[in-house]
Amino acid sequence: MSYIATVTLVVPDYDDAIAYYTAVCGFVVHADRLLDAHKRWVVIGPADGRGCQLLLAKASTPAQGAHIGNQTGGRVAFFLHSDNFAHDYARMRQLGVEFTEAPRQEAYGSVVKWRDRYGNMWDLLGATDVSASM
Repeated sequence: MSYIATVTLVVPDYDDAIAYYTAVCGFVVHADRLLDAHKRWVVIGPADGRGCQLLLAKASTPAQGAHIGNQTGGRVAFFLHSDNFAHDYARMRQLGVEFTEAPRQEAYGSVVKWRDRYGNMWDLLGATDVSASM
């Protein structure tokens, strides 16, 4: 075993989640198969296949639905790496993404926290200078 390929993300609706993550993150759909009358196998991720993919899992019980947007207890759940931080930050702002702080420079690069449509916390990370994006 050498890497984690896919991580489950519980969502309220498959098509809404696909539309959101393809628009905001630039992800593509790698798989979308009907498993039964209510369940699909939907995998999204970077077009180039780098990094981990997300399995979009529609909540099927009230208990699962209660965890949408808070699957990590309020901690950052996902880390989206950018090859062009300033461009991606500006594009996401134009799309109405809710950033919870201003971009900042850390020892590992540029970073800004954001909340997705469902409440999950993300970090946008890049190696460029954050001052260029403000």
